[in-house]
Amino acid sequence: MTPWRRLLAAASAVVVTVLCLPATRAAHRAHLSIDLLSHESRRTIDRTRVILRPDGADAATIARRHDLQILNVLKDGSAVVLASSTELTDLAADAEVGGLSGDLRVRTWMSVSNASTAADQVRAGAPGLLGIGAIPAVNGQGIGVAVIDSGVNPHPALANKIVANVSLVTGDSSYLDEFGHGTHVAGIIAGANTGVTPLYTGGVAPGARIINVRVLGDDGTGLTSDVIAGIDWAVANRAAYNIRIINLSLGHIVTEPAALDPLDQAVARATQAGIIVIAAAGNAGVAANGSPILGGVMVPGNSPLAITVGALNTFGTVDRGDDQVASYSSRGPTKYDLAVKPDLVAPGNKIISLEAKGAYLPAAYSYLHRAGIPTNAYMQLSGTSMATPMVSGATALLLQGSPHLSGAQVKTALQMGSTYLPKAGLVGGGAGSANFWAARKLATSGLSSLPATLIGGLTTRASGAAFWDAGTLSSRLYGGIGMRLLSLLQLPLVWLDLSQLHVGDLNLAGLTNPLATMAPNPLIWGEVASWTRAQGDGDQVIWGTQIYNPSGQQVIWGTADTTGGEQVIWGTAMTSPDPQ
Repeated sequence: MTPWRRLLAAASAVVVTVLCLPATRAAHRAHLSIDLLSHESRRTIDRTRVILRPDGADAATIARRHDLQILNVLKDGSAVVLASSTELTDLAADAEVGGLSGDLRVRTWMSVSNASTAADQVRAGAPGLLGIGAIPAVNGQGIGVAVIDSGVNPHPALANKIVANVSLVTGDSSYLDEFGHGTHVAGIIAGANTGVTPLYTGGVAPGARIINVRVLGDDGTGLTSDVIAGIDWAVANRAAYNIRIINLSLGHIVTEPAALDPLDQAVARATQAGIIVIAAAGNAGVAANGSPILGGVMVPGNSPLAITVGALNTFGTVDRGDDQVASYSSRGPTKYDLAVKPDLVAPGNKIISLEAKGAYLPAAYSYLHRAGIPTNAYMQLSGTSMATPMVSGATALLLQGSPHLSGAQVKTALQMGSTYLPKAGLVGGGAGSANFWAARKLATSGLSSLPATLIGGLTTRASGAAFWDAGTLSSRLYGGIGMRLLSLLQLPLVWLDLSQLHVGDLNLAGLTNPLATMAPNPLIWGEVASWTRAQGDGDQVIWGTQIYNPSGQQVIWGTADTTGGEQVIWGTAMTSPDPQ
């Protein structure tokens, strides 16, 4: 049985399990996320936090009718309540309840990056021949990036860059970073090179503006409802601060399809408002015994409307010849929806950036500190959390140079400019290793040719690989908000290859026919793309040579935490994961 058929079989088993639940007292049965189904089955009087989504009714009115404590009311009309097992059953039977989801704890997913991604070349620009074909230098000037995280502390590298501060943490109005994660993320996006250490050469887009939206507490965790509130705040204030990008280096395990998940729905609202959402894939790429995991991409990285980023290990070199997807970086396809994620990968291993003075991480783990004094310090972190702001910074560069770009066009440029990683496959490395200079050329000149870039003295060619929702999600998502977003995103549902794509929607540079001179590329995937139409063997392109095993795939699909998520085991797990 092929890996794809195994995934379908596993997904079918999940569906059967849900459909075979005992009937409730009423004919109506609202959707419950899998964590709430588990809580309901325990028949406990202990109450858990629940996001109640009404169906044409007022959530607060429903909660009061069931004598439930209301903890928060969200801008989309949902309410956060406390409910026991029995109360969950009663709520699910209420005809005015559209769905119930757990208010889960979200967690953070924790040089040579500027050169290895060619971000330095984007900031330098290119003069062109006698000025013809010149590509202006950009640094992200004026582009607002909402860092929805643990807060951002003042730092010399962020002087005059933080233009707004707000805390959406329940019960805590401080916007300062007491954990140390958000400051590190902000430094990767927009920090200035202060000259303190050669280990930190500045952020990807030093001209960008940081909007500090604190949603995580001093332990690096927070509530899903607070993250949703942070996203909605960014949407409401996008015009005031020119917020074009949201960075989400956080997430929680997948408990329901993306179309039903409240955090993914918030991502959809932000996308509909014209904000580009960059999300971490998560750090569930390997199990505790080192075996690789498929299907470990987290929420909101599972959203088809987010640009989802995995982590690349550059091994401290600019040369791309030794680059590998980090073993911990979450692989796709996404749970329930079976969509191909991540979208691309960027450096995320041992990244040096800003250290928040007095924060938990540098205080508890002194070895993370790498340079500087407390008021101007730098530390090292690893994870998809670090790879995500690399792409957020690159998006700021692209938007400064081409302000008209839509989110789908940015994603297309980033993916098609990347270098495909055959060892990782699409589910491990997405379209490939980020090449921001190639993406800038594509955004400026259109898709008429795939640019070559000199990185580390070697010519690096863009693979032209790109995909959009290569899974089963569209049958559900696109029936609702997705269909309304199609005109906004200017992206067709189906990409097969460039020989079959005869539309102007992917025109990045305003050209009449940007695809006219491009040769067919079989790595363009879409909703009905053939899994066997790729170079040689389709399975190898999808799964990559590190995971693919022609004699029978032996992997784990689930979460790295065996106590917190579903495990679907297929035979004997592989025992030789890639090095970190």
